[in-house]
Amino acid sequence: MTTPTALFAFDTLLTEEEREIRTTVRRVCDREIRPHVAEWFETGELPARELARTLGSLGVLGMHLEGYGCAGMGAVSYGLACLELEAADSGLRSLVSVQGSLAMYAIWKYGSEEQKQEWLPAMAAGERIGCFGLTEPDFGSDPAGMRTTAKREGGDWVLNGTKMWITNGSVSDVAVVWARTDEGVRGFLVPAGTPGFTVNDVKHKISLRASVTSELVLDGVRLPDAALLPGARGLSGPLGCLNEARFGIVFGAMGAALDCLETAIAYAGDREVFARPLASFQLTQEKLADMALELGKGLLLAVHLGRLKEAGTITPEQVSAGKLNNVREALEIARKCRTLLGASGITLEYPVIRHSVNLESVLTYEGTSEIHSLVLGKALTGIAAFH
Repeated sequence: MTTPTALFAFDTLLTEEEREIRTTVRRVCDREIRPHVAEWFETGELPARELARTLGSLGVLGMHLEGYGCAGMGAVSYGLACLELEAADSGLRSLVSVQGSLAMYAIWKYGSEEQKQEWLPAMAAGERIGCFGLTEPDFGSDPAGMRTTAKREGGDWVLNGTKMWITNGSVSDVAVVWARTDEGVRGFLVPAGTPGFTVNDVKHKISLRASVTSELVLDGVRLPDAALLPGARGLSGPLGCLNEARFGIVFGAMGAALDCLETAIAYAGDREVFARPLASFQLTQEKLADMALELGKGLLLAVHLGRLKEAGTITPEQVSAGKLNNVREALEIARKCRTLLGASGITLEYPVIRHSVNLESVLTYEGTSEIHSLVLGKALTGIAAFH
């Protein structure tokens, strides 16, 4: 027997350091996450602060950023960490992505030196948690239509509006909030507990249950000018952050797919049907072979994009191609694995149905499949079909 990744000699594409990082993250997930994640999913509760400290000590929070207590690792190392985190649960990778690639990256890329010193070291250590407020109840794929405003009053800014579907919202110490101003879209750091700033958790979720999802309400929130991110003007600021987070998803989705496929292979080998192992049937082997091919192609694409990112040559369209392909194929793999597990596939005794419903959210956030298809369509034709 061989493993799905060995079919493509995947490890030969990685450095020894990258393989060690992957192994380290996997061991922590095996010890700290997997024994509990089904219960967290079932109850809809997550010990986010405790997990943030664990992940901070592991060094994966903002691990691809330089300085300020961040590890400064390469893009492929970060991607492999995302792969192992999402192999445990998409909610866990979401926590890390929002913390490092959205909240921390926004401060690291666009913040003042004072803002970086105040927030980044503590966030890298998991002592403080951040969230990223761009999406609104009526404006997800079209962030340019946002209604949240920030108006100058003397030396202060006053923010009003609502953000929705915000990962880490109610456990965050600071929210990076994007708002419309007379100068265009600008970013602001809103500390938890600021008067007029309230957070409400989203309930009744079927997907990403082991993740904190919130609504942010800003009602006359007054902030000093020092709360403004000075380096970001216009939508290029938040969209640049989203591109960072999408890159992690390219790897992360393959982690969920790999966990599903490994589970299905093991189950098919143990499960007897008509006095034979389920794995001995041609239809079963065809499913496994097809899934292994799509997994392998997705992993090769992820590493290729990682090397482009490390070289500084990756484009947003290439990240869109990775996100579109890998999430779509991961979701199909999860669904097909569920069929191999039969009725057992719908229980939390196995991770497959949990990955499947989680990937429904991953398919939508950080740009829907439709939006990424249009990004590629524009790249291919030169014509924008968004409007």
